[in-house]
Amino acid sequence: MSEFHEEEKLEKTYDSQLMMRLLGYAKPYLAIILLCIVLLGLIAATDLAQPYLFKVAIDDHLNYAEKTYVLDEETALYFSGYSAEEEINVSRDEGQLFVNAQDGSRTALNDSAVAVLRQKDQQAVTELAFLLVLILLAGLLMNFAQVYMLNYASNRIIMTIRHQLFAHLQGMSQSFYDRQPVGRLVTRVTNDTETLHEMYTSVLVNLFKDVFLLIGIVVIMLRLDLRLALVSFSLIPLILLATWFFRSRVREAYREVRLRMAKINTSLNENLSGMRTIHVYRQEQPQFQRFDEVNATYLKANEKENQISSVFRPAVELIGSLALALVVYFGGYQVLAGRIEFGVLFAFINYIRQFFQPINNLTEKYNILQSAMASSERIFQLMDKKPDIVDAPNAQAVQSLTGQITFDHVWFAYNEDEWILKDIDFTVNPGESIAFVGATGAGKTSLIHLIARFYDIQKGSIRLDGIDIRDIRQEDLRRQIGIVLQDVLLFSGSIADNISLNQSDLTRDEIVAIAKEVNAHTFIEKTPQGYDQPVMERGSNFSTGQQQLISFARTLAANPSILVLDEATSNIDAETEDLIQKAIPRLMEGRTTIAIAHRLSTIQHCDRIIVLHRGEIVETGTHQELLKKRGYYYRLYQLQVHAADSNVS
Repeated sequence: MSEFHEEEKLEKTYDSQLMMRLLGYAKPYLAIILLCIVLLGLIAATDLAQPYLFKVAIDDHLNYAEKTYVLDEETALYFSGYSAEEEINVSRDEGQLFVNAQDGSRTALNDSAVAVLRQKDQQAVTELAFLLVLILLAGLLMNFAQVYMLNYASNRIIMTIRHQLFAHLQGMSQSFYDRQPVGRLVTRVTNDTETLHEMYTSVLVNLFKDVFLLIGIVVIMLRLDLRLALVSFSLIPLILLATWFFRSRVREAYREVRLRMAKINTSLNENLSGMRTIHVYRQEQPQFQRFDEVNATYLKANEKENQISSVFRPAVELIGSLALALVVYFGGYQVLAGRIEFGVLFAFINYIRQFFQPINNLTEKYNILQSAMASSERIFQLMDKKPDIVDAPNAQAVQSLTGQITFDHVWFAYNEDEWILKDIDFTVNPGESIAFVGATGAGKTSLIHLIARFYDIQKGSIRLDGIDIRDIRQEDLRRQIGIVLQDVLLFSGSIADNISLNQSDLTRDEIVAIAKEVNAHTFIEKTPQGYDQPVMERGSNFSTGQQQLISFARTLAANPSILVLDEATSNIDAETEDLIQKAIPRLMEGRTTIAIAHRLSTIQHCDRIIVLHRGEIVETGTHQELLKKRGYYYRLYQLQVHAADSNVS
């Protein structure tokens, strides 16, 4: 069973512990985040100010019913009986302006006085327009600053999470990768971290703007007109009901989308990694059909999610339109009755439109938050997973080994009670070469895994120079072991990079000398760029034999105390095999060597051969001694000799 919950098993919409861990990554950027929140508050203020400025322009300068002016010295000349700094009350009635006296009487203004007042209103409207432009520019600049700073912080937060996640994956034991599909792990490092990026940019800070807007709109509307505000808010229960309905449906839909995406990544990784096999066995169409099925289920999940979202957003917009209609109906009636000014109604219409946008935004942020919770749960489950193989608290730092290997009655199973190795007991002396042979599944490769402590044994002990390998630091242990595998993995970079690998202090002359010793120099210098020749993914621009020679050079550069050759000469041409056979003695010189080979002709020179059968040692001796016994090894040898003769004939 998988180590991690599948997406459909994740039920929590919000987890405070997960959120605290996520916020912990934001702590180094707290100052930037706080500044972004302040800027968002100011941006919300600029958004809220715009409808109010229109209201002031309409009610105070364009379409007022009654207004108070303060006269200056120049304006007072046009109003007989009034002096500078004095207030006058002016009303509008059917397009005509009147000055209202304190006794209730009113006097119609002449054309000169009307022109003066209109000039003052025009100047005020110009100033309001200029102020509006300044507010818009300020909002634009502040929005740019907060978006840039927020993305700056978010990108670095995600980089830190990805770095930690990848470093953690590198420290996991081999048994972990035996149980986990690679595509799922790729999804964790890519898709899930990208979901967190959305959370940091869209939810963590921008949520404040929506909250600021909602609070500001409610306060302003209540202050402008209480009754009209209550009418506007009367449909909020419908919004809450629609949101609850949407939330309960979208959770399942989003979970299904994430699950199908993980399966697409798994399928892609499997197909792209095995493309050569697909081509060889002409499986293009069957594999395409399988991927098409996975892709179709992903499309179906997205369509379901899209259907739910397509219902919710129009529903909120419909409720918003109903609220707008109510405001126009009741507000228009109030304007006609003279209870409120037209500018107030105009401001309410704009605030209603602004009011429903944050609600839509909050719903989208809820979706992002839910996805982030699911992604963070999977990421932290992975980060919290401890390796099966860990260093002991008192593990020794071993700088060098003579190469003595002891298997002391070792029992090992990948799965409980399914023994792969049974009571394995032998000792390899320093500098000795030993070979393991046996049929497929006899346990040969498992021995290599155990020496390097990729897995821990269930019974017995494995000792190097008398020290139990569980008491040696893994880093030091594996530094002393050089393994040449049948399937070579070359990394992207140059040939020189692949030879030196972690030996950063190696000079170019030393790299060339090492390549010459393993007979790799000849083909390397024939490449267009020599040792700087780029290596394509997995070394695909080199033959299997050339990859193997680079692997030999890499192992020699590491200078290990113990050399392991796992089918190192299989699947290569005769010419390259001859080069490798000549290089092997140089690699073996002064080192304890363990060789695994199906072709018995390649291990006849070994000091000792151990024959394994179904996880047990059945024979031990030199090549000649084992042939004389005429036992299991003899039968294997005869089968290969007859097979070779048949091929020749």
